Amino acid sequence: MLNRVVLIGRLTKDPELRYTPNGVAVATFTLAVDRNFTNQQGQREADFIPVVTWRGLAENVANYLKKGRLTAVEGRMQTRNYENNEGKKVYITEVIADNVRFLESANNQYKQDPQVSPQVNRQNQTDRYEQDPFSDDNSPIDISDDDLPF
Repeated sequence: MLNRVVLIGRLTKDPELRYTPNGVAVATFTLAVDRNFTNQQGQREADFIPVVTWRGLAENVANYLKKGRLTAVEGRMQTRNYENNEGKKVYITEVIADNVRFLESANNQYKQDPQVSPQVNRQNQTDRYEQDPFSDDNSPIDISDDDLPF
């Protein structure tokens, strides 16, 4: 049997950190992951996937991740259920993360300029990420022998 999930997406809001009665940290957040195709209107849709982290990882996530940050999550899919106040059974599917990678530093995080429309900002962000830093120069790279790890 194999239950392994790998996701890359952006946080929809800041993580929520709580502690169990035994003092174990648990953080929850939702990751927005774009689909690989567009809908009939030509727009890309996203799935909003709940993620749970535990212990030290939960505290790191709560301290360093914020809404909008690009993040990679590795873990396993889990389902659980409970009975709500109306007596109906509610099923929840979530990812239990055992590895979370911060793919953007806080300083490089995209910030929207209120003077420019959101559509223009999105286009500028896309252009910046799609540029190849090595494509415009064919000169040799200056690296000293001290910089090489071997």
